[in-house]
Amino acid sequence: MTTKKASNASLPSERRARLVRLAGELFAEKGFRATTVREIADAAGILSGSLYHHFDSKESIGDEILSGFLDEVLTGYREAAAGTDDPRTTIEQFVRSSAATLARHRAALTMLQNDWSHFRAMPRFDYLRTATREIEHLWVDQLERGKQSGLFRPDLDARLTYRLLRDVLWIPTRWGQSSSNGWDTDQIADAVLRLIFDGIVARDSRPAGTSPADRQGRARPARS
Repeated sequence: MTTKKASNASLPSERRARLVRLAGELFAEKGFRATTVREIADAAGILSGSLYHHFDSKESIGDEILSGFLDEVLTGYREAAAGTDDPRTTIEQFVRSSAATLARHRAALTMLQNDWSHFRAMPRFDYLRTATREIEHLWVDQLERGKQSGLFRPDLDARLTYRLLRDVLWIPTRWGQSSSNGWDTDQIADAVLRLIFDGIVARDSRPAGTSPADRQGRARPARS
């Protein structure tokens, strides 16, 4: 009897989780603004009125999807930053945490990419800007630490580098499960880390004077 009661008690939360998942899929496919409550209810096989037993609006569903995603991202980053004083190790953890979290929250990331301007205009989603600012600060801080310690290049533009790496990490979520060619999140993270720290040019094959730093040095006018 105890097991049955526990199972029955979990049903409402299971239904709610299913509604969130189905809504997220529709938001990612059609766009948040274009998706209606009726379409979400139809996908769940319920009446529109029944949806309001769980959520008071479409925005509440979007809120749950996005806040859950960003909370998980920030938790991973904060733990990585607090776990070591080595910027390279922290960046590695950022990348691995990102790859795993983004794979679990494809719908949320697609919503942010497609409907960011809509969300940022709504006061209830102000936390999105706060969260994305903290995410950028965490990355830029580690890149600057690495630059100051001599671990990273002295000419590194930390903010630009973060923006580039952020978009590189976002791209695999667009592939979807059917087009990932069997690459799991660890393999994707490993490939990104190799690009960051090793590049694609074999060390012994780079002609002298062709590095970005060498080219920058040649471009500087001689001082009289």
